[in-house]
Amino acid sequence: MIRAVRALGALRVLPLLLLPLLLVSCGTEEAGAGADTGTGSSAAPADSADPAELSARARALGVAPELVYVTEAPGFAVAQQSVGVFGGDGFHTAYFSQKTHAQFELFVDRGTLTAENCAGTQVGQGSGGSVACERDGDAWYRKGGGQHEYAVPRDGHVIRVVGDAERLDRAVLREAAEAAHHPDAAELTALLPPAPEGAAATEPVERGDLPPVGDGAPNNEVGASG
Repeated sequence: MIRAVRALGALRVLPLLLLPLLLVSCGTEEAGAGADTGTGSSAAPADSADPAELSARARALGVAPELVYVTEAPGFAVAQQSVGVFGGDGFHTAYFSQKTHAQFELFVDRGTLTAENCAGTQVGQGSGGSVACERDGDAWYRKGGGQHEYAVPRDGHVIRVVGDAERLDRAVLREAAEAAHHPDAAELTALLPPAPEGAAATEPVERGDLPPVGDGAPNNEVGASG
């Protein structure tokens, strides 16, 4: 379940250590408030996102619509530079606090998390080391490799909220995990860009500047004279 993140617009997600600098210059956008939580909250979204619109926007990024989630934690806002696809068709974004410069990541990917595989599943993206697992209601609190996370198994996928074990309080992770939900209409508008006009809702957007063979990099070939 631990696989590379690909960011918005086919760019790689920038290292989170660079996010504070980017956020100062580019700003952040709140994903809004809402509910459909899995570990405690019972409030409902005020205005559910249109399923067709969610599908078109998500699939344009290569993300499965059912894996798009948002969350909330006091003082944290979405770092839009981090929004993108995780692994095959999973979802990733990061949340950053301008006040404390703390940050956490939200990962949603297919699979499950059980007592049998919890300790063998790395925390975050390949943090390494042993993993300690603690059941906390419907979620797992996990710690390893200098990171800790709350992981919430759902039907066929897992929502994970991950942060630095020294800089981010466990209570913040738990609150964010409890608040994770599918976006409402306003949150979807703030989170994902509109799908390109005419793009099919069931297929990712094809980039015209990529060659059909090779490593997928744009063709910047020049003549023999350089």
